[in-house]
This record gives sequence, C-alpha cells and structure tokens, in this order.
Amino acid sequence: MIHFYFHPTPNPAKVALFLEEAKLPYEVLPIDTRKGEQHSPAFLAVNPNGKVPAIVDTDGVGGETRAFDSSAILLYLGDKTGTFIGTAADRGELLSWLFFIGTGLGPFSGQAVHFQRAAPEPLPYAINRYRREAQRHYEVLNAHLASRDWIVGSNYSIVDISAWGWLDRAAFVLSKEEDPLSAYPNLRRWFAAVEARPAVARARRVGADHAFKTEMDETARRAMFPSNYAIER
Repeated sequence: MIHFYFHPTPNPAKVALFLEEAKLPYEVLPIDTRKGEQHSPAFLAVNPNGKVPAIVDTDGVGGETRAFDSSAILLYLGDKTGTFIGTAADRGELLSWLFFIGTGLGPFSGQAVHFQRAAPEPLPYAINRYRREAQRHYEVLNAHLASRDWIVGSNYSIVDISAWGWLDRAAFVLSKEEDPLSAYPNLRRWFAAVEARPAVARARRVGADHAFKTEMDETARRAMFPSNYAIER
C-alpha cells in the first residue's frame, strides 16, 4: 500500500496522476500546508524537507520505503512497477528531461506564481525574471515536441506526467487566463493529448473530499514561507 501525502498543488498532482495511471492501491493523507501541517514532527519523519508530495510504500523492496520530491517518487514508482519509464535506451533522455522539469520548469514556474500572486509587494524585476525563464522552458519543450508525440521515446512516460503537473497551471504562471499555451502550438497539442487520458480526470478528483484551507492569512504565510520570518543569526 502506498501512503500518499497530498496537497492540491502541482507537484503532488504529478504523483496522483501516476498512481491513477498505474492503478496502484494508495491511501491519501492530506497535508494542509496553509495550516502548517508540513512542519509537524510526524510529517518531517517522512520528509525532513517539510514539502509535499511524499510517500511511504509499505511494500517496498526490503520493507517499508519512503520517497519524497515528485521526481524521485515518479522514478521510484516507475521502477517499482516497470511502467511509464521508457526503454533502457531511453534512460539518459528520460533522466535528462525529468531533471529539466525538476530543476528548471518547475522551480521557475513556482517562483513566477509566487512573485505575481503571493509576494507582499510587486517586484517587477523578479516577476519578469521568473516568468520569462518559465516561458523559455516552454519554448524548449515546444521546439522539442515539433516532430514527436511524447517528450521521451515513442510512448507516454513519467516525464510527460511530471511536465503536466506544472503546465496544467500555465494560466497562473503566465498570468494569461485564456489559452495560455497559444504561443506554443506543439506544447498545446501535447497537453491536450495528456488531458485526454482517463487517468487525468481521476487524478483531479484526488483529495476533493478534504476541505483544505484556502485563506492566505498570516498563519498561512508563516506556514508556507517560514524563511521570510526566520531570525537572522
């Protein structure tokens, strides 16, 4: 059984999609980040970094296994099940594009959203920097997809699952609510192909029965951005 620590944000959404695609049995354990539950001792024992997603696999090799960070979880589950990980010949490409998303597309997208929507005051330099870097990553993927259906090899893989998590939030990243991928036709075609998969609709329902906190009040800000309140030593 997979114990899945979840909040309805892009990185946990990737893991939800894999679990639904692979039809693995799992239990959702909500972590309400605006209430600070990611900083509880119980959760820090699973992920010392205090971030979602994380999993505990009670049927791991050699016993109970934990994994945290969405890229690590996707690799772990892909290797465990032998699904959505391409061929042996694809491995270098798969790792390269997975890390491209995990260290580039994801973080720059997240910072673009933060400085446009969560920062206490608008900082034009930061907004321009992160949004333009997110756009540059979109351009790289758009060019890569010009003559192919999926990001790696000839089949859908964990790289497509990983990219979907953040590209699903393109409207927030680019502050363009209507057709945010219009400038990236190959990326838009690819995204539509992922969206058409039945597992996507199921993944979107994960956690829907839990009332996560939605208010971004002072408690939420301190819980989500604790380094902003840290005392310098």
